[in-house]
Amino acid sequence: MESADPVTRKPPWLKVRYPSGPAVAETLRAARQEKLHTVCEEALCPNIAECWGRKTATFMILGRVCTRSCKFCAVEHGRPAELDLDEPRRTAEAVAKLGIRHAVITSVNRDELEDGGAGVFAATVRAIRRLSPGTRVEVLTPDWMGKRAAAEKLWEARPDVYGHNVEVVPRLQRAVRSAATYERSRWLLVETKKQGTMLVKTGLQVGHGESWDEILALFDDLAVIAVDILTIGQYLQPSKELAPVRRFYTPEEFSMLGAEARKRGIRHVQSGPLVRSSYRAEEAFREDAARRVP
Repeated sequence: MESADPVTRKPPWLKVRYPSGPAVAETLRAARQEKLHTVCEEALCPNIAECWGRKTATFMILGRVCTRSCKFCAVEHGRPAELDLDEPRRTAEAVAKLGIRHAVITSVNRDELEDGGAGVFAATVRAIRRLSPGTRVEVLTPDWMGKRAAAEKLWEARPDVYGHNVEVVPRLQRAVRSAATYERSRWLLVETKKQGTMLVKTGLQVGHGESWDEILALFDDLAVIAVDILTIGQYLQPSKELAPVRRFYTPEEFSMLGAEARKRGIRHVQSGPLVRSSYRAEEAFREDAARRVP
């Protein structure tokens, strides 16, 4: 098991350039005009400039206040505002205006709602389909508190990729994820895989104090579930109030972890210090297309 002592000095491979350029400015302008939030900003993602430059963007729906207070997340938590039922239309218009080729839709948790906001998720997917039929749609959802009826609303909308992150190894769930459990996340991934029409995706953060063997055991379980896409990235402490980093993994270790996941049969793996849930999200489709070329 890793040391319980936090580490504070970032290694040189975690340095990124300040987000700038026309793609960043254009996306920010469109988000402001439509009164939308991007998780790229809210979660302080280090890849914001690269992703927006590649015409991939992650929009955060259901407001900007989360009902949970996970120890890794920079998103504001508390009592959310009233639900905005016009948000799906505005999100779809921003996607169309920006020419987004791969749109990722995520959200805060809205546990006070009976369906957790799944109906708004589904409406957003359908609105993007209407206005941008050539855009692939990926969702990254909460666990719906284990409510199947909520999950079914989004399954019926048929996004191209259904993502839900396990975030950390099972032993650390209670310490890091507020109101979430590994069992509930596993249930959602298993049941989504049974639908058979969507790629199923999940993500893992390392650096919370997990052991190497715990990571490999998680990979074994994800292989049993038959997830299609896995992201593995370094946890970075967003503020002093949140969980400290227990270890920085090297780029070489991330390469090893990626190889271990692929060895277990997970088809698409993104593994690196700066990898986040929607990092290069479109590449799974490029890889599949390349495999089909004779």
